[in-house]
Amino acid sequence: MKTRNTIHLLAVLYAALTTLNLGAAEQKKPNILLILVDDLKPALGCYGDPVAQTPNMDALAARGMRFDRAYCNQAVCAPSRFTLMLGSHSTSTGLYNLGSQLRGLVPDAVTLPQYFARHGYRTESLGKVFHIGHGNQGDPQSFSVPHFKDKVIEYLDPASTEGGKLTREEALFTNQKLGQIRSLPRGAAFESPVAEDTDYADGRVAEETIRRLEAARQRRDSNDTPFFIAVGFVRPHLPFSAPKRYWDMYDPAKLPMPEYEEAPKGAPAVAIKRGGEIRAYRPVPTEGEMDQALKRQLIHGYYASTSFVDAQIGKVIQALDRLRLADHTIIVLWGDHGFHLGDLGIWTKHTNYEQANRIPILIVAPGVTTPGSATKQPAESVDIYPTLAELAGLKPPSGPQPIDGVSLVPVLKNPAVRVRDHAYHAYPRKKLGRAIRTERYRLVEWRPLGEPEATAEYELYDYESDPLERKNLAADKPSVLRKLKQTLAMYPLPFASSKNRRRPGAASP
Repeated sequence: MKTRNTIHLLAVLYAALTTLNLGAAEQKKPNILLILVDDLKPALGCYGDPVAQTPNMDALAARGMRFDRAYCNQAVCAPSRFTLMLGSHSTSTGLYNLGSQLRGLVPDAVTLPQYFARHGYRTESLGKVFHIGHGNQGDPQSFSVPHFKDKVIEYLDPASTEGGKLTREEALFTNQKLGQIRSLPRGAAFESPVAEDTDYADGRVAEETIRRLEAARQRRDSNDTPFFIAVGFVRPHLPFSAPKRYWDMYDPAKLPMPEYEEAPKGAPAVAIKRGGEIRAYRPVPTEGEMDQALKRQLIHGYYASTSFVDAQIGKVIQALDRLRLADHTIIVLWGDHGFHLGDLGIWTKHTNYEQANRIPILIVAPGVTTPGSATKQPAESVDIYPTLAELAGLKPPSGPQPIDGVSLVPVLKNPAVRVRDHAYHAYPRKKLGRAIRTERYRLVEWRPLGEPEATAEYELYDYESDPLERKNLAADKPSVLRKLKQTLAMYPLPFASSKNRRRPGAASP
């Protein structure tokens, strides 16, 4: 009898200890792997693109949730990354420009990695995370260890740089000769040498990320330190420099060409972009139209570059699996903004139109997301900060900068749940364009900062009847226009500029 009681007691103690151990495991802080990709639109197999060769990002989507209505908050590199890292709209901070200085405008900001560092995480960054260039030095204090920096503009073929000369875009991204940019030669828009992946920056960044993951595994085993690793890949940002084998994955004759290359009928002049960044590369003409052959080469380069970066992401995820870290690591893949490939006659980004602002967001949260799920929940870059905080069991971030994002965790648990009914974004030109994107419509208000609503011009697009944005319907659908204007009016007045943080109409401090 005593033996039986002893066995029973031991069983009870074992079960209690097991429960305690499981509870401790459940409370263990998850790792964070944040993958940032420059200029990546949803031209991916997992988003239904029939041409894209992106098996690794497709496999990542199959592990978690795909956001089909995700948008950046401003379609330009530096401000978009600020919105991600701060959880704040650019109109809330005044960080509108490539050269905007984060600490000059929001000196006490607690960035996403800083927030995790305060909760015991080792935070690291590699590649293009914050924008460095155009006079911007990024934000070194956001991370626990020095940033692993590599090139954004890179060529292997001497012919691409007129024999090794410093090109305009190389100078901009390395903060050299910033006052002499126009006097420098233009680099090639694309190249396709026979080369190894590590001959280009993205290959080297992937390689170093794998080393960091290996070290993180050892730290996790020795002292249980969780990691927050942000890794940024630069392709498919121009120039479309990628090894030849990635170009060979595509038949140029089967690539999608732009369907509609005119400006939207009735759109205000301030909304239309012609030229811009694409003109900084040869053989793109400095003015005038491109021929069809060049358009096809550029589109080919974009897809080849996307496949190149897909391969690097695959290497990182394979290392995560090999190191047995995947089951306890939250993975987010995010494109900083979209990319025009000739639609509306526009190339690159820097607009308020769909192709510049729609982005891929993939989130893998073990135990939370259903593998292979998708949602039409409108999502923004600013949402990632509070979402990661909640997934990690941390308190909601409170700034001191404005936290404009909302947590997407309810959606990750159930893709039918809605935490908002629209996305917000903005782009500054001579006027500030602020936009509301619902599942069906986009409203853009172009208004000079500090001026009354009567000075505003509007765009309205119906993506159910006109997915190519052929016509501005602002004059044709007054009731829709009125409703979306009411939604826009709920947002605070924007900061006037990067140099003046006071909102127009606000009282002086």
